[in-house]
Amino acid sequence: MNTASASGRADSAGTGGADSSNGILAEQLLRLTRRLHRIQKRHLEPLGITPAQSRLLRLVSHYDGGEAPRMADLATRLEVVPRAVTTLVDGLEAADCVRRAPDPANRRVIRIELTDTGRATLRRLRNARTDAAEEILAPLTAEQREVLGGLLNALADAPAERRC
Repeated sequence: MNTASASGRADSAGTGGADSSNGILAEQLLRLTRRLHRIQKRHLEPLGITPAQSRLLRLVSHYDGGEAPRMADLATRLEVVPRAVTTLVDGLEAADCVRRAPDPANRRVIRIELTDTGRATLRRLRNARTDAAEEILAPLTAEQREVLGGLLNALADAPAERRC
């Protein structure tokens, strides 16, 4: 039977086959995801920014199209409901990282722009993310990091399978 040792690694004494291996991999990915979130959150806390706010700031700064994104654009790209974007923007606006600006072509449309404070916060966020990545990847050699990068790209670039 496959079991997890005290270290969280799977023992392979069982005969579960591919289904069991996939289940173990799924658990390992979930454990890693939780660890990534904890470490990222710890590195972002001194900046007063949540991981979700960090994603929104990065998205606004890299938004393609040459103009500031609309709230609806942000919701679509973040794959969240518009109300969630409103809450994130409210917090970032209170911290003077973004501002709401009316669209000159349609005053009903609100666009989200970075402020100078937002740009400075982004620079600090990049440093925090680099520090978090170093902490997460510290146990790996350069060769292992390269292999991991290739595997992560293969998973991230794989077509999504839709099921009903």
